[in-house]
Amino acid sequence: MAEIVWSPSAIEDVNAIAEYIARDSVDNAALFVARLVDTVERLGQFPESGVIIPEIGDSACRQVLCVPYRIMYRIDGNCVWVTGVVHGARDWKPGQEIGD
Repeated sequence: MAEIVWSPSAIEDVNAIAEYIARDSVDNAALFVARLVDTVERLGQFPESGVIIPEIGDSACRQVLCVPYRIMYRIDGNCVWVTGVVHGARDWKPGQEIGD
């Protein structure tokens, strides 16, 4: 089973998303964060289950969806590094929002 490691920027992304959702509903924010964390935890068992991030094109850099967000991660040996969480409608470019 792969170890899951959250980058500081990914944690900041999740916190910002939760704060945004909580403006309308604290309960919905908590449910979304729980769903997102569950999605990431599954990567420990199945790290290659995500698709390659098209903007990067590297088989180690993948993403899974927690609609409407993209959870971006990098596989490094026996670690899954969660590098960022961005809205799927965002015009994201490599180097924005996700860290190393």
